[in-house]
Amino acid sequence: MMNSTQVSYFTLAAYFDTGGFKYLCFMFILSLYMLIVCSNVLLIVVICMNRSLHEPMYLFLCSLFVNELFGSSGLFPFLLVQILSDIHTVSAPLCFLQIYCVHTYGAVEYLNLAVMSYDRYLAICYPLQYNTHMTSSKIATLIALTWLFPCFAMVVLLSLTSPLQLCGNIIYKVYCDTYSVVKLSCSDTNAINVYGLIATFSTIFGSLLLILYSYMKIILVCFSGSKQTRQKAVSTCTPHLVSLLNFSVGACFEVLQSRFDMNSLPNVLRIFLSLYFLTCPPLFNPLVYGLNLSKIRVICKSLISNADN
Repeated sequence: MMNSTQVSYFTLAAYFDTGGFKYLCFMFILSLYMLIVCSNVLLIVVICMNRSLHEPMYLFLCSLFVNELFGSSGLFPFLLVQILSDIHTVSAPLCFLQIYCVHTYGAVEYLNLAVMSYDRYLAICYPLQYNTHMTSSKIATLIALTWLFPCFAMVVLLSLTSPLQLCGNIIYKVYCDTYSVVKLSCSDTNAINVYGLIATFSTIFGSLLLILYSYMKIILVCFSGSKQTRQKAVSTCTPHLVSLLNFSVGACFEVLQSRFDMNSLPNVLRIFLSLYFLTCPPLFNPLVYGLNLSKIRVICKSLISNADN
C-alpha cells in the first residue's frame, strides 16, 4: 500500500507520443495562451483606465476577465512544460496547486455569471432605481463574495484531500483534478465526497436559481415593455447568454468525463473535452464582449487607431 507521504509525484497518463509534432503543438498552445492573455489584459486595462466604464456591468466584466487569466494561467504554462517533456510527471505540491487554480476558476466563473445576470435584471426591470440598488459598496461585496467563497471552499477541500492515503499515482488526464486524486485513495473518502457534493451543488444550484430568476423577470418585462426595452435587453443579455452557454457546455463535458467511463472515445477527443471549459471561455469571452458592447468596442478601436498613428 502506498500512503500520501510516499506519493511525491503523479503521472499524467493521458499524454501520448506525438513525435516531431510536439513542437507544432507547443507553438499552437503558446499562441493560444498569448492570445488569451493579450485579449483579457487589453479589456481589463480599457475598463480600469476609462472612467466612463466604471459602471457595475463593466466592473463585473473586469472580474470575469481577471478570472479568465487566473484559470488559463493555472493550465497553460503547465501544459507547455508537459508537451515538451518526455516523462509526464508532476510533483504532488504542484498538482494540488493546479487543482486549487482549476476548481477555483470554475466556481468563480459560474458565480460571476450569476451576479452579472442579477445586474442585468436590475438594469432592465428597475432602470430608474438601478443606481440606488447597485451601489459601489454592493458591487464590492458581490465581487468579494464571488472570489472569497470559492477560494475558501477550495482551501477546505484541499485540506481534506492532501492527507489521503493513496494506492497509486497515475492520473488519466492531462492536468490534475480533485476527483482523479480522490479515486486513488485507499482510505475512507466519505467526508470528502459529502463536502464536495455540498460545495458543488451550493455553487451550481445557487447560481442557477439566481440566473433563472433574473431571466424570467427580464423576459416578463420584455413581453410587457416597449420595443426600446426589448432592444436593450437583447443587446446586453446576448453576450452574457453566449458566455453562460459556452461555459456550461464545457463544464458539463468535464463533469461527465470525470464521473463516467469515456474509454470508448478517442484519446484526442477526451483531451479536447477536458480542456474545453479552461480554454474556450477565456478565449471567446473577450471577443464576445469586445465586439458586442458598443462602449468597449469604440474605446478599443480608438486605442488601436492611436497605436497605428
